[in-house]
Amino acid sequence: MQTLYLTDSQKDISTAAAILKDGGLVAMPTETVYGLAANALDGDAVRRIFEAKGRPMDNPLIVHIADVGDIERFSLTAGFSEKARKLANAFWPGPLTIIMNKGAAIPDEVSAGLPTVAIRLPSHPAARRLISETGLPLAAPSANTSGKPSPTTAQHVIDDMEGRIEAVIDGGACDVGVESTVITVATDIPRILRPGIVTREEIEAVIGDVEVDKAVLNKLENNEKAASPGMKYKHYAPRAKVILVRGGDKYYIGFVNRCFQRDGDCAALCYAEDADSIVAPSVSLGSKTDLKQQAQALFDALRAVDEISGVNTVYAHCPTAEGVGMALYNRLIRAAAFQVITLPEKRIIGLSGQTGAGKSAVAAMFRELGAGVVSADTAARQAVEEADVKAALCAAFGDVLNPDRSLNRARVARIAFSSKKNLARLNHITHPRIVEIMLEMASRCEQDTVIFDAPQLFEAHADVFCEKIISVLSAREKRLERLVRRDNLRREEVELRMSAQYDEQFFIEHSDRIIDNNGTVEELRACVKEVYGRLTDGES
Repeated sequence: MQTLYLTDSQKDISTAAAILKDGGLVAMPTETVYGLAANALDGDAVRRIFEAKGRPMDNPLIVHIADVGDIERFSLTAGFSEKARKLANAFWPGPLTIIMNKGAAIPDEVSAGLPTVAIRLPSHPAARRLISETGLPLAAPSANTSGKPSPTTAQHVIDDMEGRIEAVIDGGACDVGVESTVITVATDIPRILRPGIVTREEIEAVIGDVEVDKAVLNKLENNEKAASPGMKYKHYAPRAKVILVRGGDKYYIGFVNRCFQRDGDCAALCYAEDADSIVAPSVSLGSKTDLKQQAQALFDALRAVDEISGVNTVYAHCPTAEGVGMALYNRLIRAAAFQVITLPEKRIIGLSGQTGAGKSAVAAMFRELGAGVVSADTAARQAVEEADVKAALCAAFGDVLNPDRSLNRARVARIAFSSKKNLARLNHITHPRIVEIMLEMASRCEQDTVIFDAPQLFEAHADVFCEKIISVLSAREKRLERLVRRDNLRREEVELRMSAQYDEQFFIEHSDRIIDNNGTVEELRACVKEVYGRLTDGES
């Protein structure tokens, strides 16, 4: 199929209208994003939208009209309530979608089998002219491949949909940049199902109390049905993996810079004020104080990430979920598939080293000197007793539970250390949750400086959270003797565990400071005290 590229001239609008009346698909500009339109009263035409987008058919669509009178003219609802009329009078034409009980004319393909229908009257002049020219209501989700960032220019539509649809109308860049606010009035208390540029506060000024659906900021459960577009599935995502990072400016900047210095394959989705401080490639959302500018730039920015060569991960600075910020957060949390990193407002120092080198003794000395200490071992004991982690470990290694359903850690250790493949599987399952718990523990520490006591700091990629890294090293034979005595293991078992770790040279090359533990306890204590003094003075 050849996709026609049309302008917003009257001649081209008429061409597009004829395509729609004949059951075809046309991408049209709106003030929010470009929509992929079909005759909303024709179930077969609507089904083609889902096919072109690769969109699951349990995701309902929005019906676009040219005039409020179209609701009764086409029997789109079973009743236009007082609150719906107040909202329409206040915000139409504009970026607000109102969900009402559906009328008999709405096919199930539009409503995804729900008893309600979503209706919007757009303000974009080309969209209004097109709807009027067809003489039909138009069902129109965003005109992109399902799951990708929504299109805010005709070129975005062509990039995604060329050859899949009959035509696209170029009406310029969208002014708003994020999809409409969706509110249902089919409930006792009206509920926002998708936030947009029209905020909760503005709506409440018109109709009184409004709730925000839990799915706006949280993931739907597997058995929950989506009541609005954009609620259920991963949405708005570029090819690069998006991770949302919650934290103050300096903590976000430091984290992204360390990730880039370690991996070299990440980018930042950040505010304009922070871009100059970030060494990684970055895409700006605009000023941190201008939420409407950020909304307009969001989808362009998510698409721009994929234009940066070699980027596999993008770290997006998390906005506040208030006002227009709720719309930004809603889109970003779905682009990130709900993966969020919360950075403690702390100075984190990594403490690692080879097994048996005396790292735990050093951690205890730091604690005595007044530092907050977060233990990876403590976090690990919590993580492996969580239901999801235990289930994953059983799936990977068989039945590794005790009769009381607690984890048999000794059995897991024997299996994991029996091969590099098994150890990698163990780390893949446990490390992410262990790091999450350590970050949570660090946030609760009273001290401003927190030590991450983590023997597998580097393997868990927790080093990127650390401003500085200290490693404890000791002679191999000393370490071996300590471990045999401490863990009551055979020498062969200890050697197997030691061989699974990085060698001494690795720690030397990847640490800011080495603590040598080959002398007396007094010498070790003096060294730790000297290092802590430098840390508290802000030195390395």
